[in-house]
Amino acid sequence: MKLDTALVLAAKAGDAQSFTSLYEAVAPSLYRSALYTLGNSHDAEDVVSETFLEAYHGISGLRDPEAFGAWIYRILSARCKRKIKEYVKGRNQLDIEDFLELPGDQDQFTEQTLQRVELVRALEQLSPREREIVCLSVFDGYTAREIAQMLGSPQGTISAKLFRALKKMRKFLEKIQ
Repeated sequence: MKLDTALVLAAKAGDAQSFTSLYEAVAPSLYRSALYTLGNSHDAEDVVSETFLEAYHGISGLRDPEAFGAWIYRILSARCKRKIKEYVKGRNQLDIEDFLELPGDQDQFTEQTLQRVELVRALEQLSPREREIVCLSVFDGYTAREIAQMLGSPQGTISAKLFRALKKMRKFLEKIQ
């Protein structure tokens, strides 16, 4: 994630408008990552909000303005991990309605809608961490190196988890077709 360094420096110096611009630039990507990690739109919204509050209060301590993207993803990842710990006692299923834009007549599913349902079911086969890595790679377009930096893990570990997660999803999708 490449952001304007001057914008990060201004936000770091306390400029609220610059921080708002940073928020607008990264919020959709953070939300998507949280949604695929947690599987619940309400929790994803909460985690993203908490992430930005923490980032707003801590941005003055950010050492490298070029590392803003990785830094905020580490905050998001920590928030998601806390939320996942809450899930351990309950269910860890994805809420399919959060991922679908169903047509007005719900009796008529389109091919695209059915594919989305299959994708969500395949994502359910993954652990929350695997979903997070797949989301960052496939949906947000980050490289294994960038994901490793964001999540504070070795690149080899991220590459291996991504490979295994995609293989697991492919195997599941082949089974249901």
